[in-house]
Amino acid sequence: MPDQPIGFGDNVRVLATADTEALRVAGQVGSVYGHTTPSVTGVDVVGVVADDFAINVHFEELDQDYWFAPELLEFVDHGAGTEIMLDGVPKKWTRTADGGWDETDIPSNVQPKRGFFARLFGW
Repeated sequence: MPDQPIGFGDNVRVLATADTEALRVAGQVGSVYGHTTPSVTGVDVVGVVADDFAINVHFEELDQDYWFAPELLEFVDHGAGTEIMLDGVPKKWTRTADGGWDETDIPSNVQPKRGFFARLFGW
């Protein structure tokens, strides 16, 4: 899918450049955890930030994430089947193949396991 917009929850592949090879992430596939404006947040970005926009990618195998210039990322898929649950919220969101989220009510006694948001926010 050429020019596919990259967003939260998508899977992306890191393109090979001197910077991504030095970090040993060239060719790796990771999940998008968010985006930011580097001039405001001061994050370190891999690559040249042309439009003051960076994308955070988490690599499960490395248990590491990096901020990238969008030009260094290639869309892979929307991460269909990814599930998100939040403490105290009796709902679950499941990613669909088209990039949407299906919302499902869950019993309030079901506790989310340490997962996506726990790793994202370091809980």
